[in-house]
Parts: sequence; structure tokens; C-alpha cells
Amino acid sequence: QVQLVESGGGLVQAGDSLRLSCTASGRAFTLNAMAWFRQAPGKAREVVASIDWSGRTTRYIDSVKGRFTISRDNAKNTVDLRMNSLRPEDTAIYFCAVDDTPFTLPMSPDKYDYWGQGTQVTVSS
Repeated sequence: QVQLVESGGGLVQAGDSLRLSCTASGRAFTLNAMAWFRQAPGKAREVVASIDWSGRTTRYIDSVKGRFTISRDNAKNTVDLRMNSLRPEDTAIYFCAVDDTPFTLPMSPDKYDYWGQGTQVTVSS
């Protein structure tokens, strides 16, 4: 049974940094894209960043470019999101996800098959 578990969320002040981690278990995802999404209250779930199977190609939404960095460790089956210069508008529940189709790099949530339970990130002004 595939399971994704996120950690690292919390309450921080604007300008602070956080590192989110997600560990996958149940099978290896060495050929699969992984991504971080977020969902704020009353808003749709949106992609934050995605990373291809090799870790060499990454994609970000414009609002986090230059502040967030996604990375992965295929040996450990993990994907991380380093978040710097956090802003109140980054407040949301953050989810990691994996696309079951190999060698892709989608940015749409409906392309991802496995999801974690989410971790809350709250940024105060």
C-alpha cells in the first residue's frame, strides 16, 4: 500500500524559512514525477512545484520562483520543499503527490495519483 507522509509545517513569521519533507513508502518512485501542492481556505488546490524522476528538471508557479526549491532523493524515496522568504499569502495546507505514470512532469493535480495527508503552513505578518 502506497503511503506519502509530509512533515515540517508550522507557524512562522513573514520572511522566515521552512523545509517540508515527504517520504513515500510501499513502492519506489524512481521513474515518477513528484510535486508539492497547496490549498488555502476557500481556494482551489494549486501546484507549487514539481520535479521529474531524475531531479534535473523542476517547475514552479511564478509566485514562488526564486523563493522555493524542490528536491528529491530517490535512494530515500523522498521529496523536499525548501521555502524561503515566506509571505502571509503562502499560508495553506501543503500536500506532496506522485504521478504514477513514469517519465512525466505534470502541473495539474488531476494527473497525480498518490497524495499525502497534508501539513499546515501558517505565515504571520
